[in-house]
Amino acid sequence: MTTVIREGWTTFKSIFTGMGVTIRHFFKPAVTELYPEEKVELPKGARAKLYVNIDDCIGCNLCARACPVNCIDIETVMATSDVDLGKTSTGNPKRFWLTQFDIDMAKCMYCDLCTFPCPTDCIYMVPEYEYSEFDRTNLVYHFSDLTPEKVDEVKEKAEKEAEEKKKERERKMKEKKAKAKDKAKSKPKPKPKPKQPDNKKDDEES
Repeated sequence: MTTVIREGWTTFKSIFTGMGVTIRHFFKPAVTELYPEEKVELPKGARAKLYVNIDDCIGCNLCARACPVNCIDIETVMATSDVDLGKTSTGNPKRFWLTQFDIDMAKCMYCDLCTFPCPTDCIYMVPEYEYSEFDRTNLVYHFSDLTPEKVDEVKEKAEKEAEEKKKERERKMKEKKAKAKDKAKSKPKPKPKPKQPDNKKDDEES
């Protein structure tokens, strides 16, 4: 009987405590945010949507390697010798065309690990949290500013230059081998050493 009374008192006490909180707030001004007209300001350092300043990216691929869920896909093509891609705002030279830089925010776990190894600080999180989609493919963000036609042109030029450099290396190797062969032919043969007299045989005859 004592247990029943104690449990009943605990139940009513919990109800009265909750109602007391409700009554206290009933006479206070409302603090409800009128979303979406009023939006909560995110605190400094909040982890939200990833953004890439593609003009400062050097294609080092460090962010993609640091990502634990592989939500960053990067594809680069070496710039040909006739193209100067300039430098980033931090002074780093740009040697690669960024033919692909995609981030799948549907896979992102908001760990922020990809932002730390970036040498140019071009990838970072922005205070944007309203990007829900009905189609998950719309959560893949494409940051490369190259058109498909430009990508094909860049790849074709890079392949052509790589093939030319390969042929040039092979030609130089052949020339080097031919010179080494000619040098070996033109090198005078060593004269045979004169035979030493056989002193042992002369001693035996004497």
